Amino acid sequence: MHPAYSIIFFTTASGAGYGLLFLLALAGAAGFPPADPWLGGVGFALALGLATAGLLSSTFHLGHPERAWRAISQWRSSWLSREGVAALVTYPAALIFAYGWVVEGRTGGLWALAGLVTAALCVVTVICTGMIYASLKPIRRWNNRWVLPNYLVLSLMTGAILLEALLIVFGQPLPVVAGLTPVAIVAAWLLKRAYWRFVDSEPGAASVESATGLGNLGKVRLLEPPNTSENYLQHEMGYQIARKHAAKLRRIVLVFAFAIPLALSLASLLVPAGVAAAAALLAVPSVALGVVIERWLFFAEARHAVTLYYGAAAA
Repeated sequence: MHPAYSIIFFTTASGAGYGLLFLLALAGAAGFPPADPWLGGVGFALALGLATAGLLSSTFHLGHPERAWRAISQWRSSWLSREGVAALVTYPAALIFAYGWVVEGRTGGLWALAGLVTAALCVVTVICTGMIYASLKPIRRWNNRWVLPNYLVLSLMTGAILLEALLIVFGQPLPVVAGLTPVAIVAAWLLKRAYWRFVDSEPGAASVESATGLGNLGKVRLLEPPNTSENYLQHEMGYQIARKHAAKLRRIVLVFAFAIPLALSLASLLVPAGVAAAAALLAVPSVALGVVIERWLFFAEARHAVTLYYGAAAA
C-alpha cells in the first residue's frame, strides 16, 4: 500500500495522545499523582492536542475532507465511523476530568468516575483505529490477530514515555509509571517481532489461482499486463518496498522505537533527578522517530489482493 503521510501522522499522533490520556485519567482517578494544576494542564493539553491533530490529519487523505463529518453516520457498519464517534464521545469526559484536576484541584469522587470513563473511551477509540485496518480482508498483512494488540500496546508505550517525561519534569516521578514504561516497551517490541514474523512467513490468503478460479488447472500466470501504464490501483494498492530496505528500516525501528527508549527509561531510575529528566525527555523524540518509521513500514509492506490481477504471485 502507498504510505500516506497524513495517515502515518494520524496513527502515530493519535495513538500517543490517547495512550497519554488513558494513563493520565487512570492515574488521576487512582489518586496519584497529586492534582497539580500545571502538570494536569500541560498533560491534558498535550494528550488532547496530539489526539486532535492526528484525527484532523486523517481527513487530508480523503477526496473531500470537508465531508468527513458524514462518515460518523455509518457507525453500524464502519470501524472508521465508530472511531469518529468514540473520539467525539471521549472529549466531554476528558474535559470534565481535566476541569476537576486543573481548576478544582480534585480527582476523587465523581471526578474519578469521569477519569475512569475517559480511560475506557481511550481504549475503545484505539481499538476502533486498529480495527479499521484489521478488518480489511483483502489485505492479509492487516487482517490478522497481531494488528490490534500492536496498536494497543504501541499506544500504551508512547503514552507511558510521554507521561514519565512529564512527571519527572514536574518533579513528581511515580514508581508505578517508571516501572510500567520499560514493561510496555518490551511488550511492544515482542508484539512487533511476532507481527513481522507472521507477515514474513505467511504465504498469503489469496493467489493468482484462487483469484481467477483456475487453480484446479495448475499454475496460473498472466500472458499480458492488463494495462500499458500504471493506474491508480497500482499506485495506491501495489506500492512495493525492496526486502533489503524493509530489513534496514526494521533495524532502525528496533533501535529508535525500542532499544534507546528502553535504555533511557531504565537509566532514569538510577541516575540523579536532573539527569533522569534529560533521559526521559530524550526518549520522546527517539520513540517518535521510531514509531513513525514503524507506521510507514506497516503501510508500505501491505499487499492488497487486487495486485494479483497486475502480476503479483500472492497477496
